[in-house]
Amino acid sequence: MELTSHNINGRQIAEVISNEVIIKNTEDGLSLLGDVYYQGFDKVVLYAENITPDFFDLKTGIAGEILQKFINYRIELAIAGNFSGYKSKSLADLIFESNKGRQVNFVASLEEALSKL
Repeated sequence: MELTSHNINGRQIAEVISNEVIIKNTEDGLSLLGDVYYQGFDKVVLYAENITPDFFDLKTGIAGEILQKFINYRIELAIAGNFSGYKSKSLADLIFESNKGRQVNFVASLEEALSKL
């Protein structure tokens, strides 16, 4: 895993880059949160392909636990990827409601993530 820093309007945004799934469970998500927080970032871009598919199955509770921690620590998160393959109405509702705010956003690309954050 590598963190790349983007400077947008004087704010540092961490882009998490990896060739593998780095968030397999809640603990992995909390570890990532700690890493970026410790390094002074308050905005993070994470790619959907680096997250276990179980995250997108809301019945597992992984998404709720991880997203709540990011919100509690006031770390803005943008998850970039293609979410059209997930047919869950509850996930679609979560994405819709999250995208209304600023704390957690589901976006299609890095460019969109950087503009949201």
